[in-house]
Amino acid sequence: MSRDAVTGGGCAVSLAGAVGAVVVWWQTARTQRHLGNEFENNGQDFGAVLTELPLVFLAGAVVPAVVYGLGAWLLGRRRRPETTGSPEPSGGSEPSRGSASSGSSEFHA
Repeated sequence: MSRDAVTGGGCAVSLAGAVGAVVVWWQTARTQRHLGNEFENNGQDFGAVLTELPLVFLAGAVVPAVVYGLGAWLLGRRRRPETTGSPEPSGGSEPSRGSASSGSSEFHA
């Protein structure tokens, strides 16, 4: 999966989660009670809406995006082959710079 596809998928999941969370929150009896769905709007409390709505929107956007990102990371990590050793240099005949066994530099004979 390409990086652009993962990013687009994460944004789509985040948008769907935010919209879904707001819709579910809007349908609850508690929210309807605060919005004043009683006789002549008795008990209307917009303070609860102004404090809860941003939190519901953020939670609906962040939680699905984190779960999607974690899943994409785990799947990407699972598919990536692990290398057991470091590759040999392509020259093959060049002495390694870190070998101190010969006692001489590669520039001096």
